[in-house]
Amino acid sequence: MESANQGLLSDAMTDVPVDSAAAARTSAPEGLTLAEEEELRSELAKVEEEIGTLRQVLAAKERHCGELKRKLGLTPLDGLKQNLSKSWHDVQVSNAYVKTSEKLGEWNDKVTQSDFYKKTQETLSQAGQKTSAALSNVGSAISRKLGDMSSYSIRHSISMPAMRNSATFKSFEDRVGTIKTSIRANGLSDM
Repeated sequence: MESANQGLLSDAMTDVPVDSAAAARTSAPEGLTLAEEEELRSELAKVEEEIGTLRQVLAAKERHCGELKRKLGLTPLDGLKQNLSKSWHDVQVSNAYVKTSEKLGEWNDKVTQSDFYKKTQETLSQAGQKTSAALSNVGSAISRKLGDMSSYSIRHSISMPAMRNSATFKSFEDRVGTIKTSIRANGLSDM
């Protein structure tokens, strides 16, 4: 079957006659007289004409609505925000959401009251405190060492390898290694 819109139709779709004369030439369904069929076809034509008119009216109303929104300074983004807000509200008051929220609340209560959760929370809290203290010590050491090093001018230093072999750099390197070892030992033994 050839069609003007052949490229737009999927393979599963077939062409349907559009003109009413072709439709009128088909035989009447069983149980209908010729007069009844004619009356139904007339009513169908009227309904289709009303649908076309309603589409035109709707298009005109939509254009008018767009003009009013433009004059009020409302953007499509405002409409989208409003639609999303209303949709989210509708979801929140739906039975499924309410029941799910209640069930999740019950599970949350059970989990937070369990011994495992409490022990894990305590362990993570202690690990956070130790990490914070270690980072504070590292920061202080770095500040102190950089303060010591600021008295040396890079222009006046012999070379970077010489700086790496300096007592200040060696002390700093040892301090970082000690802190790293301390964090590993304390963090693993408490967990």
